Amino acid sequence: MEILQLVFDVSPLSWAGIFSSLLTASLFGFERQVLGKPVGIRTSILIILSVYIFMGVSHFIYHDQVRIIGQIITGVGFLGGGVIIAREGMVQGMTSAATIWILTAIGVLYGLEYYLLGIKLTIVALIVLFFLFWLEKKISFLGKGRHSIMNS
Repeated sequence: MEILQLVFDVSPLSWAGIFSSLLTASLFGFERQVLGKPVGIRTSILIILSVYIFMGVSHFIYHDQVRIIGQIITGVGFLGGGVIIAREGMVQGMTSAATIWILTAIGVLYGLEYYLLGIKLTIVALIVLFFLFWLEKKISFLGKGRHSIMNS
């Protein structure tokens, strides 16, 4: 019995947080991967799970998660900036960068043990991603041309 307890103990984290992270990240990653965009399933899982781990461990060690949240935001800003590029007069990767931000925010919620709120915000964000993608396809002026770089 003690061996099973040792194997399945993930303290200071929880299985609820780990499974919520995996589920949420998989949904975001699936949407991105199906569209052939950066930040697919594996990347999404690694982002949200690592944020959850940082939050859980920081609470266990420091009990000062505000400082860790600030450091996570700084680091993720660089990660998001890495997916934004300008190509042929078009800015690309903004939605993928924003997806990294929302994954991080949800990971922070899971780290604070707000699992249900994280799942609810996942649903809201996925509705935005799917609905606006569909809307951009239906209404031509909402398409890619609206994101072109101005040449002066």
